Amino acid sequence: MINYFSLDPHGLRCSSSTAAAILPHDALWIDLLEPTAEEELKIERDLGIDVPTREEMREIESSNRLYEEGDALYMTATVVTKLDTDRPTNDQITFILTPDRLVTNRYVDPLPFRRYVAYAEKHPAQCNSAPAILAGLLESVVNRIADVLERIGGDMDALSSEVFTAPSGGSVHRSRDFRIVLERVGRNGDLVSKARETLASLGRLVVFLQQANHPQIQNDARNRLRTLGRDIAQMSDHATFIGNKVQFMLDATLGMINIDQNNILKIFSVVTLIMLPPSVIGAIFGMNFARIPMSQEPFGFEVAIVLMVLSAIAPFLMFKRRGWL
Repeated sequence: MINYFSLDPHGLRCSSSTAAAILPHDALWIDLLEPTAEEELKIERDLGIDVPTREEMREIESSNRLYEEGDALYMTATVVTKLDTDRPTNDQITFILTPDRLVTNRYVDPLPFRRYVAYAEKHPAQCNSAPAILAGLLESVVNRIADVLERIGGDMDALSSEVFTAPSGGSVHRSRDFRIVLERVGRNGDLVSKARETLASLGRLVVFLQQANHPQIQNDARNRLRTLGRDIAQMSDHATFIGNKVQFMLDATLGMINIDQNNILKIFSVVTLIMLPPSVIGAIFGMNFARIPMSQEPFGFEVAIVLMVLSAIAPFLMFKRRGWL
């Protein structure tokens, strides 16, 4: 699908088209969303540029995703998508800045793009040129990542309270399913790593734009890019902090699991030691010899039971007194 965005007094206006339609002369932004081969060829013929295919976007190395060819700037960024699902993914989006238009080639429809389109429809001053539209798209992606990092930070605070806060009622026994905690920590860690990859990719893209000698990138656009670069740097530092917190929570959760396992093993060990003396006494009185202690006495059975009970109570009281239980 090809979406043409043109500017009117109220903001950007979108018009969808096919490969056979004529390119509008006033289109500032041409958005290729899951384009077919015919649609890519049409844009290449109309604008005289080379639109990379999906396979080419994936195969381009990170060091070769930013380059200038002719009078157009080619920039391929890695953007995290599906942030509200259990399986976020990193996808590539290509931005092509020509002397008079912005072309985007993407095979995903992330929320920041939809948000920016809704915003640009009502704010014409913020999208009056191709570089302004590019800056607005990048700002929308960074703002989305900021929201996600804030959400992860809140979730990690909740996990910290859940793991480290003692259960109510003064009970020392924990009845928590740490497997669920580990799953949440793992999802947050994966999301943070993908967000950091996106921030790193956008940071390189913004630096490339600031250094490029493009006729459309004027002072206003450069100021927005400069501010965006600072925001990305700060967000990268915050993402690193969140990543360290995720690692800390992972180590803490594994430590709690080890403590619970040790407590269970301690209980088995104590029970084994408590039952060992009665077992020895029972084995002695159960031997098949002619002379068994008190075997002929009428109260021999009761004496054996009392000895076994006392031999079990004595270790229990000793462990309790020393605080091992």
